[in-house]
Amino acid sequence: FCPPESTNCPPYPVMFMCRKHFLKRGFSKIQNAAEEPRALCIIQDITSAKTVNERLTLNLPASTTLSKLYEDVAHKAGYVNGTFGLAWGNTQDMAPLDHSSEMSLSESGFEPGGKRNFLQLTDKDGEQPQIASVTDSSGLDDSSQERFIGPLLRDGTPGCSGDYSSPSYSYSSILSKSETGYVGLVNQAMTCYLNSLLQTLFMTPEFRNALYNWEFEEQEEDPVTSIPYQLQRLFVLLQTSKKRAIETTDVTRSFGWDSSEAWQQHDVQELCRVMFDALEQKWKQTEQADLINQLYQGKLKDYVRCLECGYESWRIDTYLDIPLVIRPFGASQAYGSVEEALQAFIQPETLDGPNQYFCERCKKKCDARKGLRFLHFPYLLTLQLKRFDFDYTTMHRIKLNDRMTFPEELDMSPFIDVEDEKSPQTESCTDSGAENEGSCHSDQMSNDFSTDDCVDEGICLDSTSSTERVLKPKSLLTFELFSVMVHSGSAAGGHYYACIKSFSDGQWYSFNDQHVSKITQDDIRKTYGGSSGSRGYFSGAFASSTNAYMLIYRLKDPSRNAKFLAVEDFPDHIKRLVQKEKESEEQEKRQREIERNTCKIKLFCMHPVKMMMESKLEVHKDKTLREATEMAYKMMELEGVVPLDCCRLVKYDEFHEYLERSYEGEEDTPMGLLLGGVKSSYMFDLLLETRRPDQVFQPYKPGEVMVKVHVVNLKSETIASPVSVRAYLNQTITEFKQLIAQATGLSAETMRVVLERCYNDLRLLYVPNKTLKAEGFFRSNKVFVESSELTDHQVPFTDSLLWKLLDRHGNTIRLLVLLPEQSPGTLANRTLFQKVGSDSDVLSEGAKGNRKSVEAILEESTEKLKNLSLQQQQGSSTSDSQKSSDASDFEHIESPTQEADSNSSLCVAADNRELENRIRATSAGSGGASSDPENHFACEERSDSEVNNDRSTSSVDSDILSSSHSSDTLCNADSGPIQLANGLDSHSITSSRRSKAHEGKKETWDTAEEDSGTDSEYDDNGKSKAEAQYLYFRAEPCSQDDASWNSQKCLVVHVDKRITLAAFKLNLEPYVGVTSTQFKVFRVYANNQEFESVRLNETLSSFSDDNKITIRLGRALKKGEYRVKVYQLLVNEPEPCKFLVDTVFAKAMTVRQSKEELLPQLKEQCKLDLSIDRVRLRKKTWKNPGTVFLDYHVYEEDISISSNWEVFLEVLDEPEKMKSMSQLAVLTRRWSPSTMKLGPFQEVILESSSVEELKEKLSEISGIPLENLEFAKGRGTFPCDISVLEIHQDLDWNPKVSTLNVWPLYICDDGAVVFYRDSTEEPLELSEDERNELMKKESSRLLKTGHRVSYSPRKEKALKIYLDGGPAKDPGQD
Repeated sequence: FCPPESTNCPPYPVMFMCRKHFLKRGFSKIQNAAEEPRALCIIQDITSAKTVNERLTLNLPASTTLSKLYEDVAHKAGYVNGTFGLAWGNTQDMAPLDHSSEMSLSESGFEPGGKRNFLQLTDKDGEQPQIASVTDSSGLDDSSQERFIGPLLRDGTPGCSGDYSSPSYSYSSILSKSETGYVGLVNQAMTCYLNSLLQTLFMTPEFRNALYNWEFEEQEEDPVTSIPYQLQRLFVLLQTSKKRAIETTDVTRSFGWDSSEAWQQHDVQELCRVMFDALEQKWKQTEQADLINQLYQGKLKDYVRCLECGYESWRIDTYLDIPLVIRPFGASQAYGSVEEALQAFIQPETLDGPNQYFCERCKKKCDARKGLRFLHFPYLLTLQLKRFDFDYTTMHRIKLNDRMTFPEELDMSPFIDVEDEKSPQTESCTDSGAENEGSCHSDQMSNDFSTDDCVDEGICLDSTSSTERVLKPKSLLTFELFSVMVHSGSAAGGHYYACIKSFSDGQWYSFNDQHVSKITQDDIRKTYGGSSGSRGYFSGAFASSTNAYMLIYRLKDPSRNAKFLAVEDFPDHIKRLVQKEKESEEQEKRQREIERNTCKIKLFCMHPVKMMMESKLEVHKDKTLREATEMAYKMMELEGVVPLDCCRLVKYDEFHEYLERSYEGEEDTPMGLLLGGVKSSYMFDLLLETRRPDQVFQPYKPGEVMVKVHVVNLKSETIASPVSVRAYLNQTITEFKQLIAQATGLSAETMRVVLERCYNDLRLLYVPNKTLKAEGFFRSNKVFVESSELTDHQVPFTDSLLWKLLDRHGNTIRLLVLLPEQSPGTLANRTLFQKVGSDSDVLSEGAKGNRKSVEAILEESTEKLKNLSLQQQQGSSTSDSQKSSDASDFEHIESPTQEADSNSSLCVAADNRELENRIRATSAGSGGASSDPENHFACEERSDSEVNNDRSTSSVDSDILSSSHSSDTLCNADSGPIQLANGLDSHSITSSRRSKAHEGKKETWDTAEEDSGTDSEYDDNGKSKAEAQYLYFRAEPCSQDDASWNSQKCLVVHVDKRITLAAFKLNLEPYVGVTSTQFKVFRVYANNQEFESVRLNETLSSFSDDNKITIRLGRALKKGEYRVKVYQLLVNEPEPCKFLVDTVFAKAMTVRQSKEELLPQLKEQCKLDLSIDRVRLRKKTWKNPGTVFLDYHVYEEDISISSNWEVFLEVLDEPEKMKSMSQLAVLTRRWSPSTMKLGPFQEVILESSSVEELKEKLSEISGIPLENLEFAKGRGTFPCDISVLEIHQDLDWNPKVSTLNVWPLYICDDGAVVFYRDSTEEPLELSEDERNELMKKESSRLLKTGHRVSYSPRKEKALKIYLDGGPAKDPGQD
């Protein structure tokens, strides 16, 4: 606490006083700062389209000066102070604040006290802000700035690069070059392995210089597919570009790769081999033809020496890299260093015992020594550390993270065979490429050294100069490490990056995709892998997963060590390429600058011919409104349709369809100023408005609101199309009426104005002096006006004809209804059925078979329903004692045509039984329709099943109608709250939709099937619930415009969507030809999938205009009934699940009773004549057979049942053996390894869950001795298919358990699949061709059954480079 300059510390009391003084002074400063008001500044960076969404927030004391504000913003944004401006963001004034001013924020107009001050960070003099260097702005020391190694870490974590650890990091900083001077490579998705190799090749002087010396001949090859040319371009950009990172897409495109290849991760060593091979192919007949061999190729001898006579057989192999084993197979210890692994690589092995070598000289098998000797090391030595291995215990690939050190300078002289290099090659030998893509493996070398068996990679060795074959002194076999390619992750995937030493300055750098940073020797040592513990078998188990994978050394030879070509020393063709890329980059920069200053906004236009058009207007911020209008005029193709001077741009809100303002007198204003700057998105749009030459544009002012006025005609009950009117929120209702009168010609004195604030919310505007704002007007509004001389305006609004018409208009939807192909009886009978009037000649006329047109039928039936509704309304005023006691059992719905009456209710318990009685009478008298309801059911179910026979998916959707409308009885003659369609009681809704209830009546609720979840069309007394008052329903035949369905069978129904499904079905009766209990309603979705609507007490609120409905004949459900789909289980068929019929099961019915009803249906519809004792029903879970249902089981008591239930029917070969629930039915199948075949399924009935009983039963049916019998549980979905090539080893055979209901079996229910085999039976020996053929058959078989062959991780795609520009498309592939 003493001042820094105090060298002699005072005694304790003085020190205490000093501390007290500083604390007091500091506290006073904090107190003053806390009391001072602060200004909250929110700065938007609009200098670039990519930074426009960034917000910088500063909460500064109000006394802060503007110059200090600029400093703080520069520090936080990462810009150089003085290269940008700050302007107010919420005004039209774009003049920047003075960056050198000493005025405080409060004096400059900033509002303190928590209010937000919006600023915009802008360009200065048209130049983009300069990016501050990270070291200048971060305040961190150099080491923390430069040190970055390994995969990208999270912000702020140790080891992260300076760009990320700096608090001033911003997105714009990635656009500038790294402070190291090197350029990174963008990772396309998973191309880090490619980036690591490319950076290594770029940092290899000999390779880079040779690539520059190659000249591309454009007339001979397409530059897009030329791999050397694209590499040349990439290297030029890496050397000369000012970008931080560049793309590699042109290089991968030259490989013939598409975008999917970017998502495939490959091995970097594999890529190196494949790319070198592709370059050799491309460089044939050029100076660079042997470049790869000259730089990377070495030689070794593969020999076998007889230990008895000394005879040696050998061959020469070439290599491009040396694979070094990390941990020998079966060893408990890993190699500790590269030198140790190299020594092991050349360590010979002794061939003795059964592995003895046949000596050509001794003419017998002798002990021999087999090994490898290095003859020649390449100039660039590549070592691959084989960290990826296979674990035979888990049968998975693994990564070895053991520690392996490697020196910075590697002396290879101990590993070269001097004698072999000196001795003349007098014996016949063969130069061949090593197998496994140029990598040498001692265990892969062949003992047969004839030329016929050698693999030639096509690498020419003759061009190697004789001087290179001469043995170099040991001092010249020192190699210098310059590249470490690091892998971080596991064998399943990970990330590559490269640590590379520059030969220019000797500095190590980390090239991690687009990030390049300096690193140290300590960071290189961290890539050794492993941990500091002992080197045991498990030393790599918990070690770091980031370690070296490939090492590249360069021979230290001053005569050959090259330096990078400087730009001025480039060959002429490279200088031209540099100039070309520079121009391209400048063009890209200019384009980026244009993009940064381009306003992009949605543009709409009501085209006189093409109606509403939408596009995107892209206009430079300096373009004027007049120029932007001309651009929009051409974009919307108005030339020759509308003159340019009849068009203008206005501010528009598409969502509310609201014209916000026009721009009179601002034709020469820049668009950047009009739109509020360049932004990535705008909260508004533009509309290109047009007019006729004789019209004048109406000015739109910001304070105005848009009103769409619909004129209502009560006499014709029509509502006209809207007329647009603009008004002000402070206008009164009287003034608003006069405005409407001018626009529509209606009388303002008798005008009624109704505002629709939202759906189902109508408000009558009757207070003359109330303003539009007080009435709830917003930016865009919808009103209905009516100005007739009728007395309708004298009654309360909710009782008026206007309200009823608007109510109907707001709730009516248009549905397309497809009628059945053929109803019971003829069309004449249907016509007869439809006539439900009181005329005495109805039946006789119908019996004669006279036909009526569909239009006449529709019109007549609609009128009948309306008349019936009025009769019910008039009868509703009678006393309760005169009403039927059954009246409360029916649903009653508010009618739009009812008259207001204080003694009557809109919701009455009217009885609709007259209609039902006449329907029944008509049906009974019809000659073409059976009078027996059961006979009706039989024929209807048949036609329904025939239609649905191929439909295996569920047809019942329990949620097809909105669950919030489950109780929608609008009225039941009660004084309590009335349940409405939206689930709210009447007291919670605006009076514009309030229904009145008659007092003194008992409220009833429709709870027919709450206990079972199924709605019935009948109550407990068997009466129809759908008998109800009339709610708007109008049907007409489909026009040809609705030709998606056959217009002869299709109805267009206009219906109030508050109607219940039951009432809707009742209204459809005249058109279907049967009662509502004898047909079903299916809703059709966009993909033509149909689901049955069964919740009769729900409304049609979930339906919308032009929804489709299909009517199918068939009996509707009664209370306690469930619709059930029956499938046949065929265990030994290719498709074991076959749909049979739809049927109905009832609560409290036994399984045997359901079988008795089901069998006649199966006989009639499916032609299956079955015995009831040879049939069983069982649970179906998707395709899996489950619990066997016994005859005495009762539905809902012993068996849970629900709507849309599915069940299996299984035909038995013998009477049912399952008698008790304690028994267990298991499906078994024998596997025969000797024939590679699976037997048919056989069912085994177990009395208990004992494994011994299961094995005894299996032994009994198969004849396999008990001690030799092994079994395994099947996997997956029935029938648990598995390839015969995998079943023998993939299943868990003979689990060590005594009961079936424990892990790993968990066989607790019927239907489990068990495979069994004879353990003494040997698998069939297959040749390679037989195995391949069988594999194809199995793959085809399992593909057809929908079962995958086996589990395997994501298969790796082979890495290929296509020299002809791309892979050939296989027509057989997907």
